[in-house]
Amino acid sequence: MSLVRNFSIGTALAIASLTAVIPVAASAEVVVASSGPSAGQFPVGRKLGASEQITLKAGDTVTVLGSAGTRVISGAGNHRVGARGAAKRSTFATLTRQRDAARVRTGAVRGDLTGAAVTRSNLWYVDVTQSGTMCIADGMAVQLWRPSAEGAPTYRVGNASATGDMYLAFAEGSTATDWNLAQMPVEDGASYTIAAPGGGSVTEVTFAVLETQPDNPEDLAAALIAKGCTGQLELLSSALM
Repeated sequence: MSLVRNFSIGTALAIASLTAVIPVAASAEVVVASSGPSAGQFPVGRKLGASEQITLKAGDTVTVLGSAGTRVISGAGNHRVGARGAAKRSTFATLTRQRDAARVRTGAVRGDLTGAAVTRSNLWYVDVTQSGTMCIADGMAVQLWRPSAEGAPTYRVGNASATGDMYLAFAEGSTATDWNLAQMPVEDGASYTIAAPGGGSVTEVTFAVLETQPDNPEDLAAALIAKGCTGQLELLSSALM
């Protein structure tokens, strides 16, 4: 018994000593916007330690995003990078929730949409009014999103390599509708046109597929920056402000 006890104690001490010397990864913040005389020192995508101090000049503004949300740092002087406060995990989880491709449901509108700007409630919705690069996670379902729930419009989706166009209808009172992946698969780097009914606006979306979906704001922001998904980066930053 004493031998077993001594072995257990020795093992515990060895594990404790290893734990003591293994450094714990420090939390980081990602620069998502910068302007002013020192903007060149803080390019979009640069990672800064949360406890790091940065020196700004008059007219400088640096916006960083981390686990505690989005923070705008401005004004001459020394500033601590990381914001003090609770992490916005619930907001981040809601905004980035994926939907299974086999069990997608359309989004319903809650509240009054009149007289107020409406933004997507999910980072992965494809905004029919916004052109640009759109990041999606590998194997995830894809949905179109519109800012108004009025009427039941049908949008026409085209792709240069497709044999024909795809027509996607929104239900009355719904802001989201499913992309038919069986009819028109989404390919990494491929561009698609989304045309509003009645000769309305036409947007062009180029998809960028992420191999995995980062589970924290700073890594997701870095991935969006790397892929050029600026619209989603702006949505993520504003939602965590």
